[in-house]
Amino acid sequence: MRYQKSDPDVRLMLRVKEDDAGAFEELVQRYQGRLLRLLEHMGPKRELADDMTQEVFLRVFRARKSYQPGAKFSTWLFTIAGNVARNAARSSGRRQEISEIDTSRTTSGSQAAVLSSLAVDSSGLMPTRVIEGEERAEIVRAAIHLLGDRQREALLLSKFEGLSYAEISEVMELSTKAVKSLLSRARVNLKDILAPYIDSGSQPSQPNP
Repeated sequence: MRYQKSDPDVRLMLRVKEDDAGAFEELVQRYQGRLLRLLEHMGPKRELADDMTQEVFLRVFRARKSYQPGAKFSTWLFTIAGNVARNAARSSGRRQEISEIDTSRTTSGSQAAVLSSLAVDSSGLMPTRVIEGEERAEIVRAAIHLLGDRQREALLLSKFEGLSYAEISEVMELSTKAVKSLLSRARVNLKDILAPYIDSGSQPSQPNP
């Protein structure tokens, strides 16, 4: 009842539960861009983000009759997105590895800004040469994909979606303490991955065990 009163998206989803097609379309419009941006980083390949986004909404629609507003709608949605991304990674049959920076899509201005700030905020490093925002964003994108799946998911939910520790713990079904630990390790590992590039311009690589 609490979320039904405070979260307009929960109210929309309750209308979807009653087969309101317009409400479902509105939810898709509200979250499609955010999910696509998130799944470009969480999934095994950026080019799969569109398919994964469609899969998330398909799961939402299929689950409409059993939906219960026990959390914010976005928390429930991102939980589904995380499951879809993990399933896609398992289907690919490999742990994400990047040997070349993927520049197949242009990074949006807001996304580049978040990634660029993450390079400095998380690493605490200053480049020995000037790196433009778009280039730095692509470097950090590659570095993020070298993190472990759970660290990457926690970091993206924190940085891109601005979720609190408590909200991330709901999405990932972890304790708040575990989320804090994941984020701490993610920042340390991101610093290690970025260090060679920031220092010398070499490509991001796996941190030492």
